[in-house]
Amino acid sequence: MTDSFSTKYGPWALITGASRGLGAEFARQCAERGLNLVLIATNTELLKSQQKSLKNDYGVDVKVIPLDLSREDILPVITPATNGLEIGLLVNNAGVSKVHPFLQQPLDFSLKQLHVNSRAGLILTHHFSRKMVERRRGGIIFLSSGSAMYGTAYCANYAATKAYNLIIAETLWYELGGYGVDVLGFMAGSTKTPGWDANNPKPNRLVKVMDTKAAVTEALKALGKKPSHIAGTTNRLGYFFMGKVMSRSGAIRTLAKSMEKLFGPFTENT
Repeated sequence: MTDSFSTKYGPWALITGASRGLGAEFARQCAERGLNLVLIATNTELLKSQQKSLKNDYGVDVKVIPLDLSREDILPVITPATNGLEIGLLVNNAGVSKVHPFLQQPLDFSLKQLHVNSRAGLILTHHFSRKMVERRRGGIIFLSSGSAMYGTAYCANYAATKAYNLIIAETLWYELGGYGVDVLGFMAGSTKTPGWDANNPKPNRLVKVMDTKAAVTEALKALGKKPSHIAGTTNRLGYFFMGKVMSRSGAIRTLAKSMEKLFGPFTENT
């Protein structure tokens, strides 16, 4: 399996948001499969720590690019650092999340969220997929979310960016698939990451929180097999139920009540 994975998606994987959470786990599992790594994140210290441990543990080459993906000039920074590298797997993982009422989030924050969550993936995919098409092999993963399926209150802009990621991934699954390039929209559910913890969720028996290892394992297994995938059996059953039984407005209200129980109460002074 390792040989076939590295042959299809190697020799280099580029992973954004790679210093923590799902991104760090994508890096670990790709290294475990023999891929060299280009890791992008904002925290230089964490990136260098990742670089050292991955080299020591898996014997792969690891390059790091400390970079804020909300910047306008990300491609002029990334291109010189990746020239000469055959990027066979692109994981558009970087994301900014915050659970808060829409009007209480500053516009500057929402624009940064849009740039990091969606614009960066668009730019990197447009750039690196050209070479993948020429080679007739490669893989691209867009990190989406269950919130992409329905309007999700208190994370309106985040949900919208994840819906963009889902639709572009599913579309490119078809467009690029004819050239041997696999594309996946990966809808991670509630996952134990620093971003999840930062929103201070309340304990809830009904919400199954996955660990990053299980989530990433599902993503890499689904790549090349389907256009999109929802992580976690409980999540898949939940969204199937809402899609088949509830009206769209009913599903949106149900998700809103769930968000209020997990992260509320939301007040004007929140």
